[in-house]
Amino acid sequence: MALALNKVFNKDKTFRPKRKFEPGTQRFELHKRAQASLHSGLDLRTVVQLPADEDANDWMAVHVVDFFNRVNLIYGTVGEFCTAHTCPVMSGGPRYEYRWQDDGAYRRPTAVPAPQYMSLLMDWIEAQINNEHIFPTSTGVPFPKNFQQVCKKILTRLFRVFVHVYIHHFDRISAMGAEAHVNTCYKHFYFFTTAFNLIDRRELEPLKEMTLKMCH
Repeated sequence: MALALNKVFNKDKTFRPKRKFEPGTQRFELHKRAQASLHSGLDLRTVVQLPADEDANDWMAVHVVDFFNRVNLIYGTVGEFCTAHTCPVMSGGPRYEYRWQDDGAYRRPTAVPAPQYMSLLMDWIEAQINNEHIFPTSTGVPFPKNFQQVCKKILTRLFRVFVHVYIHHFDRISAMGAEAHVNTCYKHFYFFTTAFNLIDRRELEPLKEMTLKMCH
């Protein structure tokens, strides 16, 4: 089982290209620090706090990209079981339905099957984080004034992936023996987003009971 999990959660295995941090840059150093802290066994509430003398936008950019990669990987492990037939609606149980909206073909909130929502979402996030005007990689280039708002929207939508996976596909995660890994990823995500007030409390409702038990 351990060998199978290593293959599933290999750090280079995602179903989309990862946004890399260039070695030698400040964000690369922040990325390494965040990764080292995450795997050190420290309290995740402490791990997510902004390091002294570091820029909040840099810290946020590093985490948004990391969460994008991690959530991609988590969904990728159950993607073959999430089809238009099994999941005709992007939902988190009977009370919560998520409709897709963007500035392109979906100007109004539109009901789409879960796998289509996931594909549209990942395409949209990938476009955001690869846009140099939003996530600049060059030293000295400032973040846009609306950077935090963009991050809030990205993270809110990534949270919906956790909702769908936990409510509709967690049996697959458990069967693979990956429950502890996914739970750790979720706790890291939850503590970071709540520490910086990046997701509206109403969005957190679908996983509220689970979160109270897991993140007490």
